[in-house]
Amino acid sequence: MSAIVKVEDLTRIFDVSKPWLNRVIERSPRALLTAVSEVSFEIEENSVYALVGESGSGKSTIGKIMVGLVPPSRGRVEVDGVDLATETDRAKVDAVRADIQMIFQDPYASLNPRWTVRDIINEPVSIKGGDTKGLAERLLEQVGLSAVDAGKYPHEFSGGQRQRICIARALAAGPRIIVCDEPTSALDVSVQSQVLNLMSDLREELGLTYLFISHDLTVVHHMADKIGVLYLGGLVEEAPRDRLFDAPKHPYTQMLFDAAPRMDAFGREVDPPKGEIPDAINPPPGCPFHPRCPIAVDRCREERPRLRPIGETRVACHLAE
Repeated sequence: MSAIVKVEDLTRIFDVSKPWLNRVIERSPRALLTAVSEVSFEIEENSVYALVGESGSGKSTIGKIMVGLVPPSRGRVEVDGVDLATETDRAKVDAVRADIQMIFQDPYASLNPRWTVRDIINEPVSIKGGDTKGLAERLLEQVGLSAVDAGKYPHEFSGGQRQRICIARALAAGPRIIVCDEPTSALDVSVQSQVLNLMSDLREELGLTYLFISHDLTVVHHMADKIGVLYLGGLVEEAPRDRLFDAPKHPYTQMLFDAAPRMDAFGREVDPPKGEIPDAINPPPGCPFHPRCPIAVDRCREERPRLRPIGETRVACHLAE
């Protein structure tokens, strides 16, 4: 299968400095936070690529860059061969952006409380002058709700129903790619499974491609075809789902798996993850994971490992073998 999305050396740096006058008075330098650092990966058409990692690892920033909400500082994101940040042909950019939609994490905050569900779903189509007659009703039934719900307001629905409305809104423009930013983390477990099964069915039915952002390894195992593990803004390991779960090579990936709850390991004793994720404004030299790594050596503290292939896996670790 061909890659529909290509991310190359993607970097995003945020200026989180104090105001200029405060810096002058306090004689403090500018503070630059590297949220994403030289990330490269590809997403094949009609597949699910998952990004996992702790909070602050850069998952959501990558998703926002991909849909055009945040520009990259360096690097590129190509969708169907079009770089959204540098392409000068607006017609090409508009065509590609119409192919990408996003499902946000919080269904309570991502829907306009003053609009009816019909207006919310129809908006992506109506702003381009498209035909919206019966569109909302048809999409609501497709995501497991009723057509009569189109006249209601978001506060009349539960969290799971609201997320279904968000999915219907994402489908309205007929996208090929959907960025899912932790779409089930705010939902109860029973509702999570319903929403995930719906998304899997829609992928098969409509030929969708997902970038799935999550910190829940159980959800990722259920949804993903390929997984990228992020740490402090960088990609430390990437592999097909089964390969990653069967034989994780990076110590950080192994730590994530050890800390995750398992149904078949009741009563096991596991050491909690050691240390905290470092400050992204002042990251450690060498490998960013070395302050927490149980197998770190002097080389890890001095030289940053590059992502390199080992079989089906790409891993950024000097000691991966």
